[in-house]
Amino acid sequence: MHRHTNLAEALMDRAMLCAADEALVYPAEGGGEQRISYAALDAHARAVSAWLRARDAPGRRVLLALDPGPHAAAALLGCLYAGAVAVPVPAPTASRTEAERTAAIAKDAAVDLVLTETAHATETSRRLALIGRTGITCLAVDGLSPHAHPASHAHPASHAHPAPYAPATPHNRTAPHTASDAHAAAPDTTPARTTPGSLALLAYDAGPATAPRGALITHGNLLAAMPALRQALGTGRRSRIGGWLPRHHTPGLIGQLLHPLWLGATAVPLPVRPHLADPVAWLRALSRHGITHTVAPDTCYARCAAEATDEQLAGLDLSRLRTALNAAEPVSAATMTAFHRRCAAAGLRPGTLVAGYAPAQAAPFLTAEGRGPVPGLDLRVVDPATHRPQPDGMAGEIWVRGPAVAAGHWGRSRDTEAAGGFLRTGDLGIARDGEIRMTGRTHEGGLADSLMVDGMTLHPQDVERELLRCGGPLGSARVFCAGPGTGPLVVVQEVGTAGGSRAALAGLAGRVRECVAEEFGAATGGVLLVRPGTVRRAGSHKVPRATLREQFLRGEVRPLYQDFVPLPREPAAGGVV
Repeated sequence: MHRHTNLAEALMDRAMLCAADEALVYPAEGGGEQRISYAALDAHARAVSAWLRARDAPGRRVLLALDPGPHAAAALLGCLYAGAVAVPVPAPTASRTEAERTAAIAKDAAVDLVLTETAHATETSRRLALIGRTGITCLAVDGLSPHAHPASHAHPASHAHPAPYAPATPHNRTAPHTASDAHAAAPDTTPARTTPGSLALLAYDAGPATAPRGALITHGNLLAAMPALRQALGTGRRSRIGGWLPRHHTPGLIGQLLHPLWLGATAVPLPVRPHLADPVAWLRALSRHGITHTVAPDTCYARCAAEATDEQLAGLDLSRLRTALNAAEPVSAATMTAFHRRCAAAGLRPGTLVAGYAPAQAAPFLTAEGRGPVPGLDLRVVDPATHRPQPDGMAGEIWVRGPAVAAGHWGRSRDTEAAGGFLRTGDLGIARDGEIRMTGRTHEGGLADSLMVDGMTLHPQDVERELLRCGGPLGSARVFCAGPGTGPLVVVQEVGTAGGSRAALAGLAGRVRECVAEEFGAATGGVLLVRPGTVRRAGSHKVPRATLREQFLRGEVRPLYQDFVPLPREPAAGGVV
C-alpha cells in the first residue's frame, strides 16, 4: 500500500482491494456467525460519513455509543472518513456510574453529534439531557441504509429502518457485496482532507467518572501504530484478530478493530461482559471462531488456567492461535507457566502466550517480549516525585513518547509540558534488559489513585460512591487492591447493624459484591464489614485508603464479618515476567 496521509485513506484502499473478503465476524444469536464483507462495511461507513459531512462534521467531536459489532465498526470508520473526531463510550447499561461517566465525557469533549443504535437512542438522549444537551443531533446507525441520501435521518434519536446488512444465509454468511456496489452506494468517494496531525480520536480511558481525561489520538498516531502492532503481534492478511477488550478503550478499539481492517484481515469483536465473567467462554470463542491473535489481561489467563476442566478443554482447538498477548495489567510468571501447561491439551503451541505492555494513552502501543523495539519509541521509568530516570530494576512511573503515542489529554496541555514532551502513563514499571515491565499503578499518598482489576481501570472514589448509594445499613466504604494498585479488589464497608446475625451480615457482603459486579463488571476478592467509625471518623474525615490498606495487610482491621474468594487452584503468584 502507498504512503497515506491519514488512516481513512488506508482503510478505503484496503476495502477496495479486499472487497469480497471478510472484514468482520461477529457472534450471532443461537451460536452462529454474522459475517460482513469489506465492501458491505465500506458502503455502510460511507453512508455514515455522508450523513456526518452533510452536518459539517469534519473536525467536530462525535459521540459513539454502540454495542461491539458491525454498526460500531461502520460508525467509527464513518467518523474517520468524514474527518470527524470519534469519542467512543460504552453502550448504555443499567450502571449509574457509567451513565455519569458518559455524561461527563460528552460535556468535557463538547460533542456536537451522536452515533448510536435504535436500542440505545432513548437512553443516550437521556444521558445527554443530564448535561443540558437536549437538542443534539443523534443518528441510529442501524437505521441508516447505505443507499440513503445524506440529508435523511436527520432527526434526534431516529428510529431504525431495515438494517444495511443482508440477513445470514443458512450457512450464516452474508451475500458479499462487490466493490462497485460499495462505491455506487455512497456519494462521498474520498475521505475528508485530514493530515497526520489531525485529531482522529478522543480516547477516554483515565480519570474518575466525574473527571474523565481524553487522550488525543491523531491520524499520524494511528498510522504509526499499525506497523508497530503488526510487529508486536506478528499479524498479517490471514489473521483473525479478536477478543473482548472494551471498544471504547484503545487496545480493543484500535488493536482489535482498526488494526485488522488496516491489514485486510478479519476482526472478531466479542461482547465484553459474558467473556469477562466466564474466561472459559472466551477460550470457547477463540476455538469456535478460529482466532489467531488476541489480547487479554493476566487475570483472564490465570482464571482460565485455574477454572478450565479437562472436559471443557477436550472440545477446544487452540492450535490456530499464534499470539496471545498477556497485557493490560502486571504479568505473572506463574500465570504464563500455568496457562501454557493447562491449555496444551487443547492444542496451544509453546511460545504462543507472550508478555506485553499496553498503555492506555498510546494508539495503542504494545510491547511484546522478544519482538524487538518499535522505531521511534522512547520509554522511561522515572521517579514520579522527582522526575529523575530510575536505574534498571528500580520501580518508577512509565513515561512514553513517540509517533504512536498520544500528544496529551484534551484540555490539559500541561500534562506533557511538565514531563518534557513525555506522556505520563500512570503505570508503575521497571526497566530491565531494554524492556519495560509493568508492576502496578502510580501512587498518590502511598496508594494508587486508580486500580487495575481484571484488566480494567477502576477508580476507588467511583466504587465508594456507588456503595454509599446502596443505602442503609451500608455506610462509608474504602476500596483498594491487595497489591500496589492491582490484584484482588478489597472492600472495607461500614455497616450500621453491628449486632446482626451472621446470616444477615453474609447477605450484606453478597450485596456489596453484587453492586460492584453490576456497576463495574468487576469481581471483589474480599469484603470486610466493619463497625461505624472504622472508615469514617468523627465529622467528615475518612481514613486514607493507604492507611487502611496497610492496616489490612498487617491484620489490624477488626471486621464484624469477612468474606474472601478462594484463591485459584493454580495461583498466578510470583514475580513479573
